Amino acid sequence: MRAQLARVDAVIVQAVIAGALSFSHLHDLAEAAGQGGWKAWAYPVSVDLLLVAAWRRMREQQRAGQQAGGPRLWFLIALAASLGANIATAGLLDLDDVPASLRVVVAGWPAVAFFGGTLLAHAPRIVESLPVAVIPETDGEPVPVQAVVDAPDRDALPKPVAEPDPDTESPTPSAPVAAPAAPAVTLPPALIDRAQALAEQHRATTGLAADPDDVRARLGLPPSMTASVAAHL
Repeated sequence: MRAQLARVDAVIVQAVIAGALSFSHLHDLAEAAGQGGWKAWAYPVSVDLLLVAAWRRMREQQRAGQQAGGPRLWFLIALAASLGANIATAGLLDLDDVPASLRVVVAGWPAVAFFGGTLLAHAPRIVESLPVAVIPETDGEPVPVQAVVDAPDRDALPKPVAEPDPDTESPTPSAPVAAPAAPAVTLPPALIDRAQALAEQHRATTGLAADPDDVRARLGLPPSMTASVAAHL
């Protein structure tokens, strides 16, 4: 436990040091480019916030199995701004005579950051799939969990066939009675919405209807629940 806390503390200290240095470099570059006073302090805050927001959105979409090209692009833009400031203040650039092109880039950054932050904030929220049931283990043996199913209709059940009286009638072969289909497992509303969203995404991408078994696999459900997923597509 102490070793784990020591590793966490080391990571936090390293992150604070790196963040402070990057913050200072962005401030110095903005101030050298003509953005004085409080504006020079606002630039590193804007860059770091866009970097964190893009990273969180990218991780959310990756965990949900979706493409994260947009958040990844804004993450790279914010990273390039932070890394560029660190390199520019390393002595390779005369801060007393900043080029006009760099002044234009620094002055235009607020509009770029506002546009990227707006796109990230108004992107559709990701609904993560929920586990259906948690099966604990006892002595290495899984404990069976009874699924919640809809009660079948009494009128839909097959009625018993009366056997013929051997003294009055000769037995005639009767057609085999089909066994009733197993009732579908009820899915939570969150899983139904998620399954329908995956099906719509597949239909918009390929133009074809989604395979219920493929949607079931992407939701992390067992093969026995394919019929339940197909019922809601």
